[in-house]
Amino acid sequence: MLLHLVSFKYKAGVAAAVRTQHRERLAALHGLDGVVDLKVGEDVVRSPRSYDTGLSVTFADRAALDAYQQHEQHVPVAQFGVSVCEHIVAVDFEI
Repeated sequence: MLLHLVSFKYKAGVAAAVRTQHRERLAALHGLDGVVDLKVGEDVVRSPRSYDTGLSVTFADRAALDAYQQHEQHVPVAQFGVSVCEHIVAVDFEI
């Protein structure tokens, strides 16, 4: 199993409705082939080091992650995230 964690820091001035739309679009990816589990949520701590949104996706293996990265439903969601975020970080590791 592979865990894919992503944290999103939105650009200043990105409206709450746009942030919600981003989270909803991420959550809608739960049914893609290879996705074992998907969770997305808004940061509740709001510390100086916090990011605004977190995404956790579990895949059966690396091949499933690679397919997800190129999936026709994932690509526009990823592009939307890039357009509204000032910084995005990710880490992927075996569980």
